[in-house]
Amino acid sequence: MKWTPVDKRRRWFGLLYLILAIGMLVWGQTLLKPHLRGLSYLVYWLVCFGLTTLALLTAVLDLWVVRLRQRRSEKEAVKQALRPTQNQETASGPDRRSSI
Repeated sequence: MKWTPVDKRRRWFGLLYLILAIGMLVWGQTLLKPHLRGLSYLVYWLVCFGLTTLALLTAVLDLWVVRLRQRRSEKEAVKQALRPTQNQETASGPDRRSSI
């Protein structure tokens, strides 16, 4: 299945959100731990949580789009597979067998 520009953009944004959240997690637990106090602590981790949530929502949206396209593709494949059979039946007319 080929990716559209919208798919590429959505996946890049999901990756960006995930990288930023992981970076904030590492920085918050190592370099910034002694400096985060009070309100700055709360805001910092809320932003990290927000980025994680955005990454998750982007992944769920992408999953939904991929499944929707797959369903449409399968329906189209079934229609194409049945189309010649339907055309043959209508061209030859009803099957009239002589009973002996």
